[in-house]
Amino acid sequence: MNKITVIGAGNVGATVANVIAHKDLCRELVLVDIKEGLAEGKALDIWQAGPINHFNTKVVGVTNDYLRTKGSGVVVITSGLPRKPGMSRDDLIKTNALIVKEVTEKVIKYSPEAIIIVVSNPLDVMTYAAWKAAAKSHSKVFGMAGILDTGRYKTFIANALDVSPKDVHGLLLGGHGDTMVPLPRYTSVNGIPITDLLGKDEIDKIVERTRKGGGELVNLMGTSAWYAPGAAAAQMVEAIVDDQRRVFPVSAYLNGEFGLKDVFVGVPVKLGRNGIEEIIEIKLNEEEMKMLHESAKAVKELMNALDDMKIFDE
Repeated sequence: MNKITVIGAGNVGATVANVIAHKDLCRELVLVDIKEGLAEGKALDIWQAGPINHFNTKVVGVTNDYLRTKGSGVVVITSGLPRKPGMSRDDLIKTNALIVKEVTEKVIKYSPEAIIIVVSNPLDVMTYAAWKAAAKSHSKVFGMAGILDTGRYKTFIANALDVSPKDVHGLLLGGHGDTMVPLPRYTSVNGIPITDLLGKDEIDKIVERTRKGGGELVNLMGTSAWYAPGAAAAQMVEAIVDDQRRVFPVSAYLNGEFGLKDVFVGVPVKLGRNGIEEIIEIKLNEEEMKMLHESAKAVKELMNALDDMKIFDE
């Protein structure tokens, strides 16, 4: 790919840019931030790692210069305020929706064909905000959440079993937050069902820790995570650029799938050069379907709250 843009040069954005550059996914990567010198400095730092780690992607940083992003094939939006201890994701909605709206409109002005990946929180509703601002197909605007959440889920399982995380395969659905829906029934260690290896109580503890995974890190560090979220977003970019058609859980718009309509929520999709190539509607039992619908209801309430703010009516 010729050009990829990352909006926001904070911890997450800089990590996304760093991973993309190291994977050599494009000829030029543009890092954009509102703070003078921040994107320029971090981009230069990453670019100077090229001769050391042997990558060719040129990394350029700019302050609010969206003309420099012109012609980007993929844009990752990480802009927004990070969550602080004691702050719920809901507290961030209006401030971050205004930021996401502004940057999406600027991005689309210069890269109308770009596929947009949203990482800003609250994730599912910010993906909705970006989609409204972009006025693009649902297959071209989606959010990064499930890969991160699944990564945490697999890590905790690997720890519990003392096995390589590479051998843990799992899936979760739903909103990014406390209502996410991990699926032990779809979880295995190299094909061995997790239910054969761990008791129900242990699995329940892992599920609960996964749901609270973001909050656990906020409480430890005083701010949101960035290494795993950055790597997760970069993995999505790689799947698109290389047309890998990887099956990932992402925050996607549903129009009847899983009995849900007009809501952005985490579901498994096939990710390729056109963005979401297909939504994969797996079979859920009654309890799993109920949890997914409860999660979607929580997301929909935030989407309705955003609609009520009327920031897209201006």
